[in-house]
Amino acid sequence: MKEELLLQQHRPDVRRSTRQTGEKGETLAARFLRLNGFRLVAANFTVPIGRNSRGAQVTGEIDLIALEEDALCFIEVKTRASRDFGGPLSAVDRQKQRQIIRAARVYRRIFGLFDMRFRYDVVTVITPPNGPPEMELFRDFWSETSFRKKEWHDDIL
Repeated sequence: MKEELLLQQHRPDVRRSTRQTGEKGETLAARFLRLNGFRLVAANFTVPIGRNSRGAQVTGEIDLIALEEDALCFIEVKTRASRDFGGPLSAVDRQKQRQIIRAARVYRRIFGLFDMRFRYDVVTVITPPNGPPEMELFRDFWSETSFRKKEWHDDIL
């Protein structure tokens, strides 16, 4: 028991380093987007988006919200120190996409942006220890159409 406590005390705080990596990536991504003509509107937009199966409140977060010409862009930033354990894009799974869609719907509703064109982008950031960061923008990485519920048609039978 005592040895276990000592091990826990000396274990590096993985969550803290992950959070720091993410914050660094978001800062780099924001600069990258501004240099590429985006106008940043918000960062780390967090909002309640519903409840899970146990009734606990679920929040959604959008890393960056920006304008590119006439399009409102909801941007997920994924940062990794290397590509050793899969690229950053692999972390933008359907669950994450659904969460961002729900948060973006709330954002558009709050600000009355029903008729504005919008899209979902991803910026990947690789921060190697010995070299400059590598960033890549994936415009329109996913859309809401793949998440819409299927319509029931009586004429199928």
